[in-house]
Amino acid sequence: MSAGPGLESLVDQTISVITNDGRNIVGVLKGFDQATNIILDESHERVYSTKQGYAVLDSALGKGLDPFPSRKMLDILESEEGVQQLVLGLYIIRGDNISVVGELDEDLDSNLDLSKLRAHPLRPVIH
Repeated sequence: MSAGPGLESLVDQTISVITNDGRNIVGVLKGFDQATNIILDESHERVYSTKQGYAVLDSALGKGLDPFPSRKMLDILESEEGVQQLVLGLYIIRGDNISVVGELDEDLDSNLDLSKLRAHPLRPVIH
């Protein structure tokens, strides 16, 4: 496999991927190709709670994102539980939908109290 610089060294390591629509997906990099399509195993999406709830959804709709979010996603946006992790399992992300790929420090990550974290959603990348 040969693709973007540095991805070879991340195979079989836990990485964090920020997509163009602002999602944060964490998983073990299992493979990639020349178009930087990546395969993650044991993956999950981290959804950050915000007290803004529907205001976040309205903002997303105004930017042309999915007009029919899942009930689970709406529940997470409305919750005050901090970060929730939606299990995805084996997951493929198209290279043209990837903004950032980063190595995840598993020791540091395991010491975070995700129930206390809050964050505003990332804005989508506009080309």
